[in-house]
Amino acid sequence: MNDNRTGQRDGNIFKKEMDRRAFLQKTTLAASATIGLSLANSLNLITASAASSASIMNSAGKPDLVFPVISDIHIHNSSNKTLEKFITTLEQLNKAVPEQDAFLVVGDLTDYGYEAEFDKFMSAYNAHKQPGAVSMFAIGNHDYWNGLSAADAQKRFLTKTGMESICYHKVIKGYHFIILGTEDGLTEGTFSVEQINWLGEQLKIAHEDDWKKPIFVFHHQPIKGTVYGSEWGFTQNRDLFYNTLKEYPQVISFSGHTHYPLDDPRIIHQKDFTSIGTSTGAYLWLDAGRIQGEVPEGADVLNQALIVEVHNNKVLIRRRDIHHNDWTGEPFEINYPANKRKFSYTEDRDKQAPFFTKDAMLSINHEMTSATGMAIMFTQAKDDLLVHDYKVVARHANSEKVVKEFLAFSEFYKDPVPNPLTLTIEGLEANTAYQIEVHALDAYGNVCKRPLKALGKTKTLAAAETV
Repeated sequence: MNDNRTGQRDGNIFKKEMDRRAFLQKTTLAASATIGLSLANSLNLITASAASSASIMNSAGKPDLVFPVISDIHIHNSSNKTLEKFITTLEQLNKAVPEQDAFLVVGDLTDYGYEAEFDKFMSAYNAHKQPGAVSMFAIGNHDYWNGLSAADAQKRFLTKTGMESICYHKVIKGYHFIILGTEDGLTEGTFSVEQINWLGEQLKIAHEDDWKKPIFVFHHQPIKGTVYGSEWGFTQNRDLFYNTLKEYPQVISFSGHTHYPLDDPRIIHQKDFTSIGTSTGAYLWLDAGRIQGEVPEGADVLNQALIVEVHNNKVLIRRRDIHHNDWTGEPFEINYPANKRKFSYTEDRDKQAPFFTKDAMLSINHEMTSATGMAIMFTQAKDDLLVHDYKVVARHANSEKVVKEFLAFSEFYKDPVPNPLTLTIEGLEANTAYQIEVHALDAYGNVCKRPLKALGKTKTLAAAETV
């Protein structure tokens, strides 16, 4: 997203430049909807073939369709740090998924939409892409931040990436992929009524083709009120967008933009359909209100990807830590035909509170304690899904008055997760005794019943000065 989470809005829409690739067999349908004057005749349903997974498809027990999904690469004009991470991502995905049917990037390919940034992206991608994988890229808000009008920024995106439109519909091995495009550089995103109406038409086409199969939808900004981090989603036409997807429980909607990590179980959301966030290949962003900050120390290490396996009656979505060269969490499993009454990843799915084991300890780190601050070290709690936060409370030992209270991340986003975890309580009084409590909270706000407790004392001013 993500520099300062602001952007300039330009309501113009681009003019399509169709790219006919060798793997495109034919254009099967020209959509009747238009998105503004310059999107007329640009929205097409395209049938594509990817032979690379023929052996997978024909092997018993193997997926019918396999594709990685990444987002927020943020290739930079004057630095190659994110470019190197992108190359690592491509190399690792080629090893993890040696036979890909498609490759999806859900926006913010670049940091500012400069030509040199697109050239870096495409050079790395073309050097590592699998020839049988259908390339599908969505435009993100950062891809507009080049000083051009929205129409010209879109034209550059299409020219550089070879995409046929900022929104399009493809069929790969019988499965429908619908890619949407944010229509300007506004950070929260803009999806017009025209584009959403077009989406509804494409969903109807996919449903009538085979209602039992999943429909894959890709858009850069998330829908507010869905996945972890969707507070950064779009407001304009939000309900129309949501209600359009709501008619089709078989939809799996992929969004980027937030940079929130895949480790949190709320990264997938099911209510009327399935939504899932796609993390980032650039740097981490997190919830506000924790002492580590929204962009904590070491945030630029994060690099994650999704790998989607489509089987006859289910979809498996695997989460990959590229930076750790390993998987994170169990795969998400979505059964088909879709039945929203049987959704597993609902907002109310977790009622179990985290807990500290009997041998968990909370201690004061005296070497790091000062006259106005106290360092605590404690054993991390356990949870069925994820311990997300700790609420730390400092009370005057003689009066029980709360003098300090804050939230801190469990630092679940680190590899490995630190255990014990060390935190610092600032703003205390010198030579004063405090009772410290540490309460564990999971990703869904459940709070442990029994916090850890310990007594500690800050140093005198004289003692602190001699250290």
